[in-house]
Amino acid sequence: METGREVRSLAELPPSKVVLLDITVKQLAAISGNRLPENTKKKLSAHRYGPGIFKMDWVLEGAVPWKAQDCLKAATVHVGGTFEEIAGAEGEVWKGEHPDFPFVLLVQPGLFDETRAPKGRQTVWAYCHVPNGSTIDMSERIEAQIERFAPGFRSRIRARSMMNTASMEAENANYVGGDIAGGVRNPFGLFLKPGNYNTPMKDVYICSSAMAPGAGVHGMCGYFAAKKAMRGMR
Repeated sequence: METGREVRSLAELPPSKVVLLDITVKQLAAISGNRLPENTKKKLSAHRYGPGIFKMDWVLEGAVPWKAQDCLKAATVHVGGTFEEIAGAEGEVWKGEHPDFPFVLLVQPGLFDETRAPKGRQTVWAYCHVPNGSTIDMSERIEAQIERFAPGFRSRIRARSMMNTASMEAENANYVGGDIAGGVRNPFGLFLKPGNYNTPMKDVYICSSAMAPGAGVHGMCGYFAAKKAMRGMR
């Protein structure tokens, strides 16, 4: 089987009873060729995308030194302070601003998988939301926010890497403007509505996070899209 080749048109795909696309609606418009009318493709291309992300990866000497010991038992830690602080930071992003105290989602897989790093080290990654297409370096603000709840975090950093919204999109064309959720959670208009999974092409379905239940519900978009496709094949 050939792998690693970018599909630029649905016409490149081999004959099949059904096609499930792990892409957003903008990519559907780009690869649909003459299978969709131009006015439909224009509407899809205007699909609204949400905030992007600024992502960081670290190698640490030891675990994150959380003040709250329960955080050492969690694979994912939501770092943001009070509810009001989190809501305020996310609200700033939607206004096109970059919060000084961002809401940070941090993952520490090394606590549960010792193969992630050599003995005595830990691998950790995190991201915060930023305006779509942002090129602002949020690394200082992210690390300061983590340090706030884990004093000594910075002193344990041995290596780091950063990815802004452009880097995210370059790695995965679905991440338009750094949006890892596949778009704003609202009806797409005309025919593509969250939960439908199908397209005007009866044998083509979308199974990405652009569909319900959206990003962060790992695998469920594909699961429900597959069930819809199977019903359509009967």
